[in-house]
Amino acid sequence: MVDFARAVDAKVGVSFAVSEGPRGPGGVWKTEQAQRLLDLTRSSGGELGFAEFINEPNAASLGRLPQGYSVADYTRDFAIFRNWARETSPGTTIVGPGGVGEGADRSKIPVATLARMLQTEELMKASPNTVDAVSYHFYGGVSQRCSNTQAKKADKAEALAPEWLDLTLRDWKYYSALRDKYEPGDPMWVTETAQAACGGSPWANSFLDSFRYVNQLGLLAQKGVRVVFHNTLAASDYSLIDQATKEPRPNYWAAVLWRRTMGTTVLQAPTSPDTSLRIFAHCMPNTKGGVGLVTINLGTGLQTINLGRGAKVSLLQAPSLDGTQVTVNGKTPTLKADGSLSGLQGASVTGGLRLPAKSIAFIANPKAKNAVCS
Repeated sequence: MVDFARAVDAKVGVSFAVSEGPRGPGGVWKTEQAQRLLDLTRSSGGELGFAEFINEPNAASLGRLPQGYSVADYTRDFAIFRNWARETSPGTTIVGPGGVGEGADRSKIPVATLARMLQTEELMKASPNTVDAVSYHFYGGVSQRCSNTQAKKADKAEALAPEWLDLTLRDWKYYSALRDKYEPGDPMWVTETAQAACGGSPWANSFLDSFRYVNQLGLLAQKGVRVVFHNTLAASDYSLIDQATKEPRPNYWAAVLWRRTMGTTVLQAPTSPDTSLRIFAHCMPNTKGGVGLVTINLGTGLQTINLGRGAKVSLLQAPSLDGTQVTVNGKTPTLKADGSLSGLQGASVTGGLRLPAKSIAFIANPKAKNAVCS
């Protein structure tokens, strides 16, 4: 993992084990196992760039927390973790609490289930101003693997519906309100998201889900979210890379094009000519004055926008929306044997850009001379 992070200029982060293994007498969390992991990371030439204490503490059974684990228990253990991290790894960004699913309609959750949950607000209320970034997880629904739950099932027929695409704002609104109340001024991180929880639906690996993914990145950036983690790199239906073949899936190509085109400064997007066409605008990364755009044409008709001069376009389409193959400007992108990528080059466009139905276009204009993008 350290080698991988170095190769792609990324940081290593973890959430720690909190089941019976690292606990001592009375169920108190101990630091020995965490210290061994930190030491191993360092001996491999890396550092822990960030850490969440518990993965989804409000879903306590998933982390095998002790029976009857309470807010008071979490507060005690989190203080132990935080003090240890500050002393032994002061450069590690502490993010949390890492809750999931609490922006949904709570009236649909059985009272008995709510009573067993460690609610994120109660955790933050008990330990205010103790993290460096407020994190949460988001899924718009669950896959068929969790069909026995009360949660909404991801519906392929709704994949391009505005209600499905914009669900990410529901949970952002909920968790950002908690941030404002208990961690004012802290950045927001989404440390886990994908098409649907429980491994994703079978169509999570298709181009159909790329509309959700790119739209989510755009909306959350507009709301000031700093970091978004896609679950996962290479496991289950929602992974960016096929676990068996190691071939990139559509969301992988979307992620690469986003990283190359869309920097961290968000701009006001051009006015869209139609509600079915969504446009997001950022400064380009590492390009003074450069502007990056991404357009999402959800409709069934052709759309046109004016680009001016100097723009290069990478147009993502698919022979079949629910297929795993995509094209960029009509050609299939590939991962070469040496690890390099090909087929992502933008095509020069001057003036009006025609955007086909059900397409995503990444547009880079390094010569835009936008004064904000200094």
